[in-house]
Order: sequence, then structure tokens, then C-alpha cells
Amino acid sequence: MAEQKLFAGHAIRRLRRQLGLSQVAMAEGLGVSASYLNLVERNQRPISATVMLRLAQTYDFDPRRLAASEPGGGAEALRRRLSDPLFADLEIDRHQMEEWLAGAPGSAEAFARAYDRIGGAPGGEGDAADPARAVRREIERWRNHFADLDAVAETLADELRIAAGDLYGAMAERLRVKHQLAVRILPADVMPDRMKRLDLHARQVQLSEMLGASARSFALGERLAEEARGEIDALVKGAALDRGAERLYRRHLTGYFAAAVMMPYARFLRACEASGYDMELLQRRFGASFSQVAHRLTTLQRVGARGLPFFLLRVDRAGQISKRYAGASGSPLVDGPGICPLWNIFDAFARDETVSHLVELEDGSRWFTLARAVQPQGARMTSVPARFAVSVGLAANEARTLAVAAGRDLAGHAMPIGLSCRACTRPDCPQRSAPPAGRGMLPPNDGESGVTPFGFSPD
Repeated sequence: MAEQKLFAGHAIRRLRRQLGLSQVAMAEGLGVSASYLNLVERNQRPISATVMLRLAQTYDFDPRRLAASEPGGGAEALRRRLSDPLFADLEIDRHQMEEWLAGAPGSAEAFARAYDRIGGAPGGEGDAADPARAVRREIERWRNHFADLDAVAETLADELRIAAGDLYGAMAERLRVKHQLAVRILPADVMPDRMKRLDLHARQVQLSEMLGASARSFALGERLAEEARGEIDALVKGAALDRGAERLYRRHLTGYFAAAVMMPYARFLRACEASGYDMELLQRRFGASFSQVAHRLTTLQRVGARGLPFFLLRVDRAGQISKRYAGASGSPLVDGPGICPLWNIFDAFARDETVSHLVELEDGSRWFTLARAVQPQGARMTSVPARFAVSVGLAANEARTLAVAAGRDLAGHAMPIGLSCRACTRPDCPQRSAPPAGRGMLPPNDGESGVTPFGFSPD
């Protein structure tokens, strides 16, 4: 079988410099010639699967970072940016982008950063005026895995487990003894517009009776994040965010710690591997909700003890994405400007069960996804019947060990989908609602019609 190859000189050069190695030293470590490594770094030679394996073994390097580290996220990510109507008249095709990436990766990265900085890309990152985007960029920089927080949370979880078999009761007692905070459950009419509140004057953590068991444990875990203040402060300081983004980032880290206390890394990973990542079993074993388990699945990247590389998306009925974490998956589905209507993530709204789907993108990558409709805590307290669909997924070739994929032909038929109509170039999709951006629309022929009225010029 021929080795799969790719050009990733920028990523290899960055790794070598981070390690403080010369080309000669790294070449010796990889068992290749210095001249070959020089050509690889200049994108004049591809890097083979053999060299990727040696990188992983010698430097504990995750090969998935090669694709994730491409300038601007690679050709597909650049293509999504260039689908902006601003560039429609340029008609830059795929071959031009590939030549750009190979010949001038620095300028491609500079373009991507500048475009993202002004907030041009739907779902793009780095907009200084949008705190949420800045925070997401920082989370993805860490691939949503914060080893220091996991370590502190694991130690705390072990202490709580020894103290009592009931996690919620043990957390409440810890707050009472160590933090002088009592936990009080209040009627909904006493807290009509709040689900939880920290009353320092009364030294109480006040929780609404509308919160379910998993949400109550999570709320106490957030208060116990005070025990990881040093680690959280260091992460926030290192991010160098503005005040608004800093608060959002701190909230994410606090929630991360709470989930890590409920689902300690080593125990959670063992349960995942033993059960085939059975979502229902994981919920019951750790007293967590579907959303909490789904979020935790995106964080399993501990060196030497990695789980499967899941991504997560949360969408509403209109297809608007309110949460997206790529984790270690490198999936373009996370960064896409929208959701393809052929992806069955929307079927979850009509079914009280988890739905699965095998999909294939235009680049040939195949993804296995799970989705379930969820209702936010306290939704009954408002007149708005809010519901979301939470979807987790991973590359199809990684999904063989999943219990839900048992007996499924992951190499068989997959639904061909895109990253929204404006970013999709599939020519005969009957679901198409608009031509792809950057493509000249062909005038309709009065004497004939196809499955879609949006004809467009080929690449």
C-alpha cells in the first residue's frame, strides 16, 4: 500500500524550533538525512507516514497536529474564507490555493489572521471586538485540554470519593468545612430568574429547585474551583485577553474543572474504553447529563492516555451554532460557516433518542456523529421553549470501537454533505438553496431544468 503523504514543512519547522534542535539533530533523531529534512521544511518534499510515526515516537508528537497546523487551517479553511462575497469576483480556484499554501505559507497564514481579526469569517476566530471568538481561539489553542486543571480535579475527586460515596453530599460537606459555605435549595418562586447564586453575605451557595441532580453537582463543582484558583489564574493571565473575554474564559475554565471533578480523567477514560464510549452508561455512572458527557469527550488528550478525538457542536432549530469545540479532531465540521441540512443533526429535535449518522465531506473525509436534543436547565421557568441539539463526532476510521457503531459498515455508504450551501460545490444537490460563493452562476436554460436551479461554473 502506498504511504499517505502531505506537505507540512511549516509544522515540522515550528516543532523543531520549539524543541531547540538544529536540522542536523532532528534529522538524526528521525533517521533521515539533513538535506531531506531541509526539503521537507521548505515544502519541496512531502512527509511520509513513516516519518510521521517516528515524530510521534521520538518527540511524543500527535500527527493530527500536522493537518491542524497548516497555514490558515489548510486549503479548505482558506476556501471558506474566500467564499466571502467580498472575493466573489476573483474566482480563486482550488489549484491556486494549493499553490499559495505550498509556495508562500507565511502569506496565507497572514491573510487568514487578518481576515479573522476583522471578524469576516462566519464562525471565524480572533475578532478582537467579539470576546466569544477570542475565547474560543484560546480554548482551541489548548485543544480544550487543560492538564493542570485535570490533575487538581482528580486529586479532589479522590478525596471526595474517600469521604463519601455520594459525590453531591461530599462536595456540599467540603464547601461547608473548607470554604464555610452552606448549600441551600430554594423554591423557584424565591429565585424566579436565577438558577444558582453565591450569597457571600449569608455564606450560601443557593440553588434553584428547578436544577436537576447533574446540574446541582456541576454547580457545586464550580464553587470548588476555588481550590484551583492558582491554575485558573495562570491560564487566564497567559491568554492576555481583554476584560470581557477574560471573564468568559474564566467561566469556561471553571466549568471545565467542575466537569473534571464529576468525571475524573483516568476513571472517565477507563469507563469510556471499557464501555465503547456508551453515552447512556457514562451518564448514569458519573451522574452527568448528555451535554456534560459530550463536553468531557472533547477533552481527552492527556499525554500517554489519550481518548478518541471527538468534536462537539450545539445548534438550535435554525441551524445557528452556539457551541463548537474541535478538541483533537481537526474536523472541518466545527469551523464550517453553517450546517448542511442533509446532516441528520436536526432529526434529533423530533426524536427522544440519540441519532447517529455517517457523513462524507467534499474532501473525502468521513465522520461518524451522534446527536441528541437537550433542554437547558430551568427552561420551564420561562415562556420560551428552548431546545438545542448537541452533536459529538469523530473520524469514521476512529469510530470502530464505539458501542453504538457495532455492526455498522463505516466504510460503506455515507451521506454526502457540505459545510453549508455557500461553501459547498457539489453540483447536483437537490437540497441546495444557493450557489457556492465565488463561483459564477450559469444562466438558466429555458428549455431544460435540473434538480437544482442554481447552476454554477466548475472549479
